[in-house]
Amino acid sequence: MSASTTATRENEGGRFSHVATGDLDVSHGVVLYLEDISVSFDGFRALNKLSLSIDIGELRCVIGPNGAGKTTMMDVITGKTRPDTGSVFFGQTIDLTRLSEAEIAHAGIGRKFQKPTIFEQHSVFENLELSMKADKRVRTTLLSKLSSAQKDSIAETLKLIRLGDSADQIAGFLSHGQKQWLEIGMLLMQEPKLLLLDEPVAGMSDEETERTAELFVSLAGKHSLVVVEHDMAFIEKIARKVTVLHEGSVLAEGPMEQVQNDPKVIEVYLGR
Repeated sequence: MSASTTATRENEGGRFSHVATGDLDVSHGVVLYLEDISVSFDGFRALNKLSLSIDIGELRCVIGPNGAGKTTMMDVITGKTRPDTGSVFFGQTIDLTRLSEAEIAHAGIGRKFQKPTIFEQHSVFENLELSMKADKRVRTTLLSKLSSAQKDSIAETLKLIRLGDSADQIAGFLSHGQKQWLEIGMLLMQEPKLLLLDEPVAGMSDEETERTAELFVSLAGKHSLVVVEHDMAFIEKIARKVTVLHEGSVLAEGPMEQVQNDPKVIEVYLGR
């Protein structure tokens, strides 16, 4: 792995700082570090000295009651919200608090929101083509033809998200679950190292939920995944390690069985 480089950026205080860019350094086996992150909105503390780390290739599930800080955590990781205090690093060297949302996405972090965002007037194939990690300047897009490698990449993704038979279908006519899979496929075309998935099975049928569980398990290892979900049956299907948030901090963390039997988790979230 080549050494990362640094770029000079002027921060809000008018001072200059160095922002690590270039290759993702996961030599320590960790793809994401959050340390002592606090975020307040109008006096409400959404995150309270939150610390956690995600290993390379890990599938981490994050659960917790409404208002626990799950969405704010993802907003901080993707640059939508700046923390009041604390640090967020992608690998060893990339300081996410210094990068814009677009720069964070380009660095290799993809986020899927609960409601799918796709190009509904285009075909499934075209959605994946438009999402491909490439030069997006208009002239390049208009003049380019897909290489055989690019076509193979789209075909592989179509198979992975189980939409191979729907490649020519207009995306707007897909079922809700199929639209969710297509958006995940669009993220995969960006070749992310880390995927953040917000309530991915909300509104899905039982069969679609089962297929989504299989998809996520198959992605783990090649990608790191952070899944935020309220559907506990789904979490049980995919969970390796579970983090429980409560009032902006980590309440419990560990294997699913351990978390399910934690008295603190039962009291504030599982309610049994």
